[in-house]
Amino acid sequence: MADFGGADTEAFREEARTWLEANFPEELANDPAAQLAAMGGGKESPHAKQWREAMGAKGWGVPTWPAEYGGGGLSRQNARVLAEEMAKIGARNPIGGMGVMMFGPTLIEYGTEALKRQHLPGIINGTVRWCQGYSEPGSGSDLASLQTKCEDKGDHWLVNGSKIWTSGANLADWCFCLVRTDSSKKHEGISFVLIDMTTPGVEVRPILLINGTSPFCETFFTDVKVPKDQLFGPLNGGWTVAKRLLQFERDNISAGLGGGSIGAPVFALTVEQAAKDYVGLDEHGRLADADLRRRVIEHQMEARAFQLTVRRAADEAKAGNGPSAATSIMKYAGAKIAQDRNELIVEALGTAGTGWTGEGYSPAELAAVRTWLRSKGNSIEGGTSEINLNVVSKRVLGLPDPK
Repeated sequence: MADFGGADTEAFREEARTWLEANFPEELANDPAAQLAAMGGGKESPHAKQWREAMGAKGWGVPTWPAEYGGGGLSRQNARVLAEEMAKIGARNPIGGMGVMMFGPTLIEYGTEALKRQHLPGIINGTVRWCQGYSEPGSGSDLASLQTKCEDKGDHWLVNGSKIWTSGANLADWCFCLVRTDSSKKHEGISFVLIDMTTPGVEVRPILLINGTSPFCETFFTDVKVPKDQLFGPLNGGWTVAKRLLQFERDNISAGLGGGSIGAPVFALTVEQAAKDYVGLDEHGRLADADLRRRVIEHQMEARAFQLTVRRAADEAKAGNGPSAATSIMKYAGAKIAQDRNELIVEALGTAGTGWTGEGYSPAELAAVRTWLRSKGNSIEGGTSEINLNVVSKRVLGLPDPK
């Protein structure tokens, strides 16, 4: 669909308003926790279920995806209009997760028609959750050294091995997984398979993090049979597909980090709110602590510049061939900004930022501490900051390998 503005855009705006008025339950207005419950694996209310199903059937949970597979088929301009109209009434997109952020775009680009028809509907309507089988206990930053073995048994693949830091594996229905199909080669011996998490031999163990949550898991595969038609991409050509998916992952993680959404609860404090409420203002209406004031302003400037850059990069990606290696720059910067933000919030809270549990602290104060601890992982997930800097060095700046 062409990306026109003017009368066409205004006509769509009216269409979106009319549809939202008819389909968005007023009971959910400005209640993001309820609207996003299913995405996070929580209990979904009848109203939230109604909203998710409506968005899924309309395809507006993935507004720019092709309509032939159930997506919205909207132009970028109309997708922005939809987002604006949703924001006006306190509506959130209830459809997301790794299927939308990472696997779906890669599937549209690399998948066979059969795989698209099989897997895209569940992602688009929000009924199927996906997890990512990439890192292994001995293969993190050097992902291509992975050893999870996948053998051709004639009528099926047989997978044995383990993955770690598998986000949401305990909630997932399917896993997009890197496996080794040729031990004689490194990068060229990797394939990409899709694994039903209910298959016998799949075991998931949640990992308790420092902030008290368990969003990551260990995942074990013991003689797991995978149908031959669940090979995604060419045999021994999974590394190319995997790198493309990582670009989509870093692109989406960057946007979340810049907006403060990675690991943060929906009622999280902002830097500005924490500073004003806990440090206070001087007689001129300025933040009373001059040094903190300077650092907060610097953070605001960096965050705003980052958000604008992410938006520009997203528009360029959609106008071209999708995300590029430049996503590594965004991921690196986004992680640093997110960690700075959470450290500033905890610092502004003072003694209120020392709580872990108990009646002496508000839910927002306790959440700030746990979010700060969770943010330590921002520079690791989606590719460590060190690896992202290497990608920028080689693929963006074209610098030679160090001697």
